[in-house]
Amino acid sequence: MTRPGHGAVRHLYVHLPFCAHRCGYCDFVTAVGRADEHAAYVDALLVELQLERPRLADDVETVFLGGGTPTFTEPTSLARLLDRLPDAEELTVEANPETVTQALAALLGEHGVTRISLGAQSFRPRLLEVLERQARPEDVRRAVHTLRDAGFDNISLDLVYGIPGQSAADLEADLAEALALEPEHLSCYELEAKPGTRFTHAHGEELRRQSEAMEDYFERVVETLTGGGYRWYETANFCREGRDRELRAQHNLAIWRGADYLGVGVGAVSTVAGERRRNLPSVGRYVAALAAGHAPPREVEALDDATRAVERLMLGLRLDEPFDVERLNGTVDRLELERLVDGGLVERRGNDSITLTRRGRLLGGAVTAALLG
Repeated sequence: MTRPGHGAVRHLYVHLPFCAHRCGYCDFVTAVGRADEHAAYVDALLVELQLERPRLADDVETVFLGGGTPTFTEPTSLARLLDRLPDAEELTVEANPETVTQALAALLGEHGVTRISLGAQSFRPRLLEVLERQARPEDVRRAVHTLRDAGFDNISLDLVYGIPGQSAADLEADLAEALALEPEHLSCYELEAKPGTRFTHAHGEELRRQSEAMEDYFERVVETLTGGGYRWYETANFCREGRDRELRAQHNLAIWRGADYLGVGVGAVSTVAGERRRNLPSVGRYVAALAAGHAPPREVEALDDATRAVERLMLGLRLDEPFDVERLNGTVDRLELERLVDGGLVERRGNDSITLTRRGRLLGGAVTAALLG
């Protein structure tokens, strides 16, 4: 691996857009197949990384490879990319279960990957079909065992709830199957089908019908996973407790705490030095620009102090740790804060810090919105 520059950014996101299939509910920047383009895309990534290297600190803390399906990337190209990334304490790679083989697990281990985020989504075959997922339940179990055999001791599983046709019993079975695999970390997300996707067209009525059950499903997730010994450290994220090491997702944790991060790759977002930048989503334009030695086409948004304060509050209150409201310079509605404290939704931690109570966290966004006035 190579050394970064001398900037201030300690968190790097790398986007690998290629997938075998685009699921109907997905609205991420993806490209189906295109095996003949993987090498050129990695070439472009490495050029962008070199252009942006001065923004990175000497001591990068986290690197996260997301997608798309990073592990669908052609192995030689993936290995070349991993070789050129800066050293980091945590290097996470997202993977779909069906892509995990002994060879892939060995490749990831040999190139310094410390954490795998595995997209399980569900263990119910009919629900996987609704989601258009290619992996079967046995693929998820096999992938976890393969990664364990390769020495990986920090595995996260993604689960989705609110899938059309999913019952409470289905959700409980999914949680039980996930717990049986003993992952170090679990991310459990309510399904969000963006307007205009083919998924919404196909299942919109069922999604509307199920919406009233989502609060109950969320509570079931929290109760089951905390009862299984996991720490509910962020609204949708849980990690094992009682170990002698940190198992929260350090890359995401830094972003929730408001740290700057650099994103490279098509569609990647960065928040650096008071700006939010988003590379445009065209793979062709991205590769062409960087092949010519230019920065990729991107949108740039200036972030003023008020915007940063609101975002900091919205993200910070998702965590189970104290949040210092004094640093937000009047962003919080003080009268509303007192009302929420009296109502048992917010708890004071000293003079300057607050957290949401368990009930407040279950209501989540509504409490944060009230604090913003």
